[in-house]
Amino acid sequence: MIRKHKVSQNEAELDITSFMNLMIVLVPVLLLSLVFTQIRVLNIQLPAQTEQLMQQEQDNPQVLELELQAQKLRLNYPAGQLLREFAHNEQGEPDFAALSAFLQDLKLTWQQQQIEKRDISILAPESLDYQTLVSAMDTVRSFKTVVAASVVDAELFPLISLGQLPAEHSGGPE
Repeated sequence: MIRKHKVSQNEAELDITSFMNLMIVLVPVLLLSLVFTQIRVLNIQLPAQTEQLMQQEQDNPQVLELELQAQKLRLNYPAGQLLREFAHNEQGEPDFAALSAFLQDLKLTWQQQQIEKRDISILAPESLDYQTLVSAMDTVRSFKTVVAASVVDAELFPLISLGQLPAEHSGGPE
């Protein structure tokens, strides 16, 4: 007779403490380095139809316009009458800092005169790049200021209408 001896085998325990320590450190580090998607919505208005525009100009001729031309920015108030021009800087980019400073002064002056103005029309040529248009919209919408030791966005002209700059005003090559 053949006897089979049972060999007793002790089962080895799995030591996962080092793995758990790694996970405890790794998970918060990955969560902190994660960039969440930020979606921003820019509320704009479509340009008015021709008849509506003519009616609006008769009712309210005080329209603030910003023309984004090839070599300069023109701020008109009322519509079509030059209020101020801003030449592009040495790199050929629009001088949005000077525009923002002027709009802040203009808004303050109007507030002192009890004029409530929250809308602006941006007129841009077809060939304008997207980033310049968005930068112009951000500049006229608000500006950074310090209130109670924290930086906040103060309102300038948040109601933005977009329109196409007429070809004779685009300032491009003739």
